[in-house]
This record gives sequence, structure tokens and C-alpha cells, in this order.
Amino acid sequence: MRQPWSEQQANDWYRQQAWPCGFNYLPRTAVNWTELWQADTFDPPTIDQELGWAQAIGYNQLRINLPFIVWRADRDGLLARIDHFLTLADAHEIKVMLTLMDDCGFSGDEPFLGPQKPPVPDVHNSQAAASPGRRTVMNREAWPEIERYVRDVIRHFRDDSRVFIWDLYNEPGNRGIFIGPDEEVLFEQELETFALELMHLVFTWAREEDPSQPLTVAAWHLPLNPGQATPSWYQHPIDVAAAQLSDIITFHAYVDTPALLPILGYWQQTHRPAICTEWLARHIGSVVETQLPQFCATRVGCYQWGLVRGKTQTWLPWPAIRKQKRDDPQLWFHDVLDEQGVPFRQGEMDLVREFTGRGACPAPVKKREK
Repeated sequence: MRQPWSEQQANDWYRQQAWPCGFNYLPRTAVNWTELWQADTFDPPTIDQELGWAQAIGYNQLRINLPFIVWRADRDGLLARIDHFLTLADAHEIKVMLTLMDDCGFSGDEPFLGPQKPPVPDVHNSQAAASPGRRTVMNREAWPEIERYVRDVIRHFRDDSRVFIWDLYNEPGNRGIFIGPDEEVLFEQELETFALELMHLVFTWAREEDPSQPLTVAAWHLPLNPGQATPSWYQHPIDVAAAQLSDIITFHAYVDTPALLPILGYWQQTHRPAICTEWLARHIGSVVETQLPQFCATRVGCYQWGLVRGKTQTWLPWPAIRKQKRDDPQLWFHDVLDEQGVPFRQGEMDLVREFTGRGACPAPVKKREK
């Protein structure tokens, strides 16, 4: 079995990379990743167009989720579509972080095949579908099939230079289900226990396939307004285990600008490369103008949430924001381009172009002091 990367291996790899600056991606025509990856609704022309817009701006990375249920029903077709997607991204000089599993299912439904439900009007990410689905995560008898899925996809692309990183499990244990703008339901407490156990196994399965790319799971437990109290950051057992098991550190940081710099310093203390795989939430002060320069200055990679405004409706704020009466109808929560590729704020895109276009973030990762 391939061993976890040492600090030196991880830092040597990161020094060879351009500073990662990207986005979490769903095309505007897909309401969730099931719709994106199914044969009948896979949409290469839209994907090609939108990634062309991203390339013109200067983005060099994207992060995208894969659906277990599509693999189970159409394994060969899914692998072919992943290859097609990677070809499109590569043509636009964009590397891809593939995410194999995900516990975020804001729709409240277990994932299902076929036509997906339309967006619920005026609701953020209303049809988000988990992978493989929370009931599957909580059923150990289903785990051998999850193992076959994880091994199969990694084995197929383990030496593919178009794949930048394997993100094995997005937000394991996330129990928040947003039913509507005024109602939040919490799933069974046991999900976190199952997810933590399964995450350990997924790392083992992935390493046994010996991929050339690094493996990671992001730490994600932060309060909505974390302030400066670092002892409370990322201390959930899932986060602690994710950081210990990962070859490179990844984390989510939907925080305002005063909180971000201490978080970046917190992760740099691990002496491993660090990448923020989810950020940008304008209503709470997570904004491009002040935070992209911080990521660049510390050479922490960053993948904002969203590229093009579309069926996910993620330009609308989380229901929790609306509960707090912090909504601003003129302000987009996530996303940076409209359906015609016009920026929400041109200044945001100018910063991306500036930082990625002239190699403005070249500082190497510091070695541990002896």
C-alpha cells in the first residue's frame, strides 16, 4: 500500500505547481451532480463554453463531485464522461480536483437516477444530492460496493496528469438539510460516527490503488462567525482525522476577512501545502477583493464556490442567512459570472487575472525548521 506522503514529498510536489486558483463547478444547466453526469443530461457544449470563460479570466483549477449512483448504474458511461470532461478542462488549461463522496444533500432526498427535480424557487442549492447518500453511508452492508466504486475510479485515473488531487469525501457527516428558506432539519446524529469510520476506510482503499496524485479530505467545521478564537477551529474529530490522513491540507473557510488570515496561519503550522477548497460567501464578508490577496500572499490555494449562475441558485444566500435577516437582494452569495459570462463584479475577475497571469504568488512552501 502506498504510504501517506511525508512533509517533504508534499512540499516538493506543491513547489512544482502553479498557485492553484479555481472554483467549484457545476454548469448552469445542471441542478446537481447527478444531472451533470447522467448520459441524458451531460452537456459538453455548455461545459466547454463555461470553461472557456474561466480560462479567459485566468482560473487554472476546478473542483467537481462524482456520483456513486451513476457509477453503479452506468460504470463505463460515467468513466467515459469523466474522461471527456477532463479533456475539455485540459483544453482550457484547467486541472481538476475530483471529489468521490459527499454528505451535503440539501434537498433532503436520497440521490436518485433519472430526471431530477427542478429548482425550488428562491432556494439556495435546493436539489443538492449527496453521494453515495446518507442511508448508504449509514449501512455498513453497502460499504463493499462503495469500496469497489472508490477503487475503480481511482484505478482508472491514478496516473492521469489532468487530475490534480483526489478529494475523497466532501464534508463527511454533514447533517444539515435545507428544506426551504425557513426550515432546517438535522439528520440522525449517528451519521457522523459512520462517516468518520468510512472516511478512514476510503483513505485505505485509495492508497492501496497507488495514485500518483495526492489524497485529501477537507476540514470543514467552523461556526458561521468564527472570530479569532483559534482553539475552536477545525477541532471536530472528523476534521482532526482528515488533516492527519491527508497528503496535503484542505479546508473550507466561509469566514469574513479578519478571520481568514489567522486560519491561513493555523494551517501553515502543519508544514504541509494548504488549499481552501470552499470559500466566497459575500453576505458574511467572504469576498474576493480582500481574501484573494491573502490566499495569494500566503500561497494557499483556493477554490471559490461557483462559477456561473445557474440551476443550483447558489447566488442566493443560505437559508440561515435569511433567518438572520442578512439578505441583500442585489448581492450574490456565491458565483462570479451570469449566464452570458458577464462578471457580477469585474474587479473580482481582474484580481484573478492579475494574480494568476503574472505569476504573482510564487513563494515556495517553507520547510520545517530543524
